[in-house]
Amino acid sequence: MSTLSISTEAKTQNTAERATVQTAVAGVSGYAGGELARLLLRHPRLAERTPVFLGRMEEPGAEKTAPVLLTDLQPQLAENASAESLPVVPFRWELLAERGVEVLFLATPHEQSREWAPQAVQHGIRVVDLSGAWRLRQEANRAVYKLHDADPAAADALQQQAVYGSPELHRAEIRTAQIVANPGCYSTSIILALAPLVRAGLVDLEHGIVCDAKSGVSGAGKAPTAKTHFMYAADNFSAYAVFGHRHTGELLEQLNLSSSQIQFTPHLLPVPRGILSTIYLRLKDTMTPDAVQACLENFYADSPLVRVRRTPHLPQIQYIVRTSYCDLGFELAKDGRRLVLVSCLDNLLKGAAGQAVQNMNVMCGWNEAEGLL
Repeated sequence: MSTLSISTEAKTQNTAERATVQTAVAGVSGYAGGELARLLLRHPRLAERTPVFLGRMEEPGAEKTAPVLLTDLQPQLAENASAESLPVVPFRWELLAERGVEVLFLATPHEQSREWAPQAVQHGIRVVDLSGAWRLRQEANRAVYKLHDADPAAADALQQQAVYGSPELHRAEIRTAQIVANPGCYSTSIILALAPLVRAGLVDLEHGIVCDAKSGVSGAGKAPTAKTHFMYAADNFSAYAVFGHRHTGELLEQLNLSSSQIQFTPHLLPVPRGILSTIYLRLKDTMTPDAVQACLENFYADSPLVRVRRTPHLPQIQYIVRTSYCDLGFELAKDGRRLVLVSCLDNLLKGAAGQAVQNMNVMCGWNEAEGLL
């Protein structure tokens, strides 16, 4: 890996609106990969540019195997007539060049994304990475992923150029980015709820913030484990990764907080998909419900995929599941200081594939909600 930088010319090209782009998806077999394929296949800007769906990298000298079709991996996509004949082809950089791929989605394990993203940049391809490989700038926070770089200095240089892919917070930087690091699902729900108040300096940080978040089983990925087994998850509700969840670093970096100022505890819900985060905090000064409402609404006035409910109506998973929205709501205690925020999103959409497509829209100069509503 060599040290890479984004030229002024490349940044200028990245700001120009594109009529369409050629996309590719690596890692289409998982839950998020399946949702990503569904969204891209129906995206109005991509109607004439079918995405390239990529499987594992071809091993030199390996025997040729029968082609795998997209609907073999994701049978639900058979509702889209064009998907039934689409192959999932072995990953080759030469193929991406032949097909003119401009945007590569990596729905791959962290280690694979850490290796392939720099190579994509070298090939002039922009990347939206759904893994945690490029989300964290601070090495202490990134250590949770146990990543190993062949050239640490070059990887660190590229890390500093990667943009955290929350359009509501980093829209301008995403437009010109070569690598967009799609946020984690839990992180998205918590950061979007807290950012307006924290950035306005309204939160008593010394009092501390408590984030009590619950996710459906699909948040753990498609590979089965003992704790995602039906007999464990059904009729159960459990906390896990207390003081150690890998999304914690995103909260610290994006909200500019220390670990002593926020506590995040995830829980496993016995439902397939959806996240509900309940966040407890204390305000520095007394506020009214109207003032809190205005703070949230003004912050997200230009964000079509964040819906702010009017107090006392609170978000619920049933209203966001299978959508790319994040719903926010709150209750303010009568003392005007104790505030409870509630944030809801679909972990596979606004928490993964939907947000990835939203990032592509921003990168291409399109309406960021295009193909998602």
